[in-house]
Formats: sequence, structure tokens, C-alpha cells
Amino acid sequence: MAKNTNKQEKDVLIDLAEVKQSTQHFLEKYQNYVIGVIAGILLLVGLFFVYKYLYQEPREKEATHEMYKAELQFEKDSFALALDNPGEGYKGFIDIADDYKRTKAGNLANYYAGICYLNLGKFEASAAYLEDFKPAGNVTPILKYGALGDAYSELDKMDKAKSAYEKAVSKDENDLLTPYYLKKLGMLYRATNDKEKSIKVFKRIVEDYPNSSFAGDVEKYLTIE
Repeated sequence: MAKNTNKQEKDVLIDLAEVKQSTQHFLEKYQNYVIGVIAGILLLVGLFFVYKYLYQEPREKEATHEMYKAELQFEKDSFALALDNPGEGYKGFIDIADDYKRTKAGNLANYYAGICYLNLGKFEASAAYLEDFKPAGNVTPILKYGALGDAYSELDKMDKAKSAYEKAVSKDENDLLTPYYLKKLGMLYRATNDKEKSIKVFKRIVEDYPNSSFAGDVEKYLTIE
């Protein structure tokens, strides 16, 4: 048994020596390549930190600061001013969306601009900005697609409007927004003679959101049908 153990230990040592020798040969043969790869990785890491901390974060802060005045105008329903002339030298949503792309504030400016144009009756521009907005979280996807549905409805692009409303009501459910856009979707189905889908949508409001004001609004359509 001792002889077998010694033999196994000797074999392991031989294997380890061979692995070490093989590794040394590999490193000697591909030394420049390995160094190049490591240098490339370090360069990418360095560039990432430079981009994030010396470029992107300052731009985020600057964009957020620039949007302050436009948001105040938006809250006062001064949509035209909020878009391109909020006052005191601040940029409007149009310039912020264009000048600060790939920032959170620049992205949000697309949504604000879309809503401004929607309220001003400029529905093509509204749809364009809303399409560029990339929502996150639970509520903003509903807001985006709901507003898109409104814009496309006004443009008489009913298929696109239906698709947008369908996306709005398929996102994370919200007790206020979901039944609101369900009603709009149901009314749009009804207006385009898709009664079967309209009934299905109205029933969802009544069954899933019985306490919402929209449930009482649509019950009459179920009675009529």
C-alpha cells in the first residue's frame, strides 16, 4: 500500500511538473499576445472610468440643471415655452433632448417634448419624440404608450393607436392608469367596429377595476351589447 501511495504521489508531482513546463512554454510562445490582451483590457477599463466619471456624470448633472426651468413651464401648462424658450437662458426640452443624448435627463426630455407637442396639437412631432423615449420602471412605460395611443388616434392611425394602447395596458398594472387606457382602447375598438374586443376590454375594467370611475362608465356598453 505504501509503495502504491508513493507511486501516486510521484505521478502527481510529474503531472504538476509537466503542467508547469507546458504553461511556461505557452507563456514564452504567446507572451506578446497575452501582454497585448491584458493591456487592452486595462485600456478598456480605464476608458470606461474616464467616460463615466469625467464625461457622462458631468453631462448628467448639467442636463438636469438645464431642464429645471423647462419643467417649471411644463407644470404651468406653458408647453410652447417649455419646448424651446423656458427663460433665463435655460434650454427647452427640444435642445436638451438633442444636446444631451444618452443621458437620463436627455431621455426624459423626449417624453416631456412629446407631451408638450400632444397638448399643442402637433401630433406627428409628439409621436416622434415619444417613440424616442426609453421608459424604465413600472409607470413610465404606461405613460409612454398611452400618450402614443393618443397621438396616433389624433393622426387617424388607428392600427398604431391600438398597438400603443395595448402595450400601455399590458405593462405593470396601475390602478389609475391601466383602467384609463383600457377605456380608451375599448372605445377605439368600438369605434372601429371591433365589438368583440371592445366587450372583452370593458369586462376587464369592470372585473379587475370595479372601484375605478371607469368601471361605471363602460357598464352601459356591456348592457347594450
